[in-house]
Amino acid sequence: MANSYTQILYHVVFSTKNRLPAIASSRERDLYAYIYGVNQDMDCDIKRIGGIENHIHIAVSLNKNLSLSNYVEKIKTASTNWIRREEIFENWPGWQSGYGAFTMNWDERQSVIEYIKHQREHHKTVSFEDEYRALLTKAGIVFDEKYLF
Repeated sequence: MANSYTQILYHVVFSTKNRLPAIASSRERDLYAYIYGVNQDMDCDIKRIGGIENHIHIAVSLNKNLSLSNYVEKIKTASTNWIRREEIFENWPGWQSGYGAFTMNWDERQSVIEYIKHQREHHKTVSFEDEYRALLTKAGIVFDEKYLF
């Protein structure tokens, strides 16, 4: 074949350090816009980004030349540098070191996009910790609670 074609879809989730409520809703759209730009620079296609004060979700089609770990590292590093430089969130703690990433197929993408779109409503009744456990369990990932958070 002369060309390579891929559709590498991920649902990526990561939290602020110690899950502190550091993402002010008044500036979250600025953060999402910045992360969107970083994705464009990496030739990744964000399908949806959203979250609440202590974590974000990204539905993304990953560039075929980029590993997942490099992608997450670049997003976290670039956004933290920008947040600190622009001082958009008071007392920014940084991002937690780990992350969750779940593959999805093309047919699932719209339901994941809707899920991310309604994060604020979802978290009126479900904590991030419970949500994260549920995502891991649904994906069949075995985890030890003492290392989870």
